[in-house]
Amino acid sequence: MTPEGLQAAVQMDAADELAPFRSQFVSHDPDLLYMDGNSLGRMPRATAQRLQQAIDHEWAQGLVRSWNNGWYEAPQKLGDKIGRLIGAGPGQVVVCDSTSVNLFKLAVAALSLRPGRQRILTDAFNFPSDLYVLQGCIDLLGGRHSLQVFPSQDGIVIDEDALLDAIDEDTALVTLSHVAFKSGFRNNAQRITQRAHAAGALVLWDLSHSAGAVPVDLDGWGVDFAVGCTYKYLNGGPGSPAYLYVRRDLQTAVRSPIWGWFGQHSPFAFEHDYRPVEDVRRFLAGTPPILSLLAIEPGVDLLLEAGIDRIFRKAVSLTSFFIELFDRDLSSLGFTLGSPRSPDQRGAHISLRHPQGYQINRALIEEMNVIPDFREPDNIRLGLAPLYTSYQDVWETVQRLKRVVVEKRFEKFSPERQAVT
Repeated sequence: MTPEGLQAAVQMDAADELAPFRSQFVSHDPDLLYMDGNSLGRMPRATAQRLQQAIDHEWAQGLVRSWNNGWYEAPQKLGDKIGRLIGAGPGQVVVCDSTSVNLFKLAVAALSLRPGRQRILTDAFNFPSDLYVLQGCIDLLGGRHSLQVFPSQDGIVIDEDALLDAIDEDTALVTLSHVAFKSGFRNNAQRITQRAHAAGALVLWDLSHSAGAVPVDLDGWGVDFAVGCTYKYLNGGPGSPAYLYVRRDLQTAVRSPIWGWFGQHSPFAFEHDYRPVEDVRRFLAGTPPILSLLAIEPGVDLLLEAGIDRIFRKAVSLTSFFIELFDRDLSSLGFTLGSPRSPDQRGAHISLRHPQGYQINRALIEEMNVIPDFREPDNIRLGLAPLYTSYQDVWETVQRLKRVVVEKRFEKFSPERQAVT
């Protein structure tokens, strides 16, 4: 494909089979270019209606009776819907807590299944919060384990063959992000899972930057455990509850390190001794935040209606279009591409690197009505959410990026970081 600028974008939008979904999301400013859907997704129009229903009827009128009219089953009911997006059959996904808390629960549970092994393998692209959780697990378990962080040679991709060679008979757990939060690099989850199992290790995937944007097949890949957030491509809202996956045949073999009443076999028997329920619900703990949980469902429904295969095809097309425009309009202005060129190694976001990346990011937000985000040390990250990002959005974003540098607009902004970048 050789795009001819704006005309090509208009033609691709006209042929876009997902274009009707754009109107299903709230947008108050038609000039705003929202390129941060991989950090916080737009709000579906149906979300406000769903919450109003929950507030006016289920809470205000139903009161405590609503626990027996859908609330109690909500974590697993919604989990099963998310499972359809990530290749997980019913009864293996629940919505609860945060991604970090769920990662902690599953990491400790996994390590308990490999008591004779000491090594946890991850990579330099894993989300730092995941690394902190793993370090905390090691400390909590008495320092018996070590964390190996596999490096990247170029900051963009991981040498997969070398990573596979690093999985050995002392490896208890391999835990990685399916799509790297910074560069957008996409691991070959199936191949890595197979190699880990061949070495006797377990696997725990973080799907936060892939679910709802790229195909995931947890059951087909034979994955042991997975976690993910719901406020990125799933459009669940800021800080919305996360989810976790436990493969069916492992559910009675492991226990959550956090024992709470929603994971108890009969929570309303109020027994003094803990007996976990005999399925994935044993990883529930405290009372779920019902309003936040219910707000997730409209975004998931839109993704299921669109279909992950169509979503991914557009993600590949959008990111490829962006890279072609980058080569033509930005590569001579001090930018370098911080994401893989091959769609086989890429998620749905693009990272651009520039020595003045933070200042350029500030100029985009404060002067150009473009919202990306920034990741240290020099990455401008652009999330191209397929359900509401158009090809014209991509073209116009590149033009505004170009203006910021050519017109030196970034020079008026301080390199000092704000609290949230």
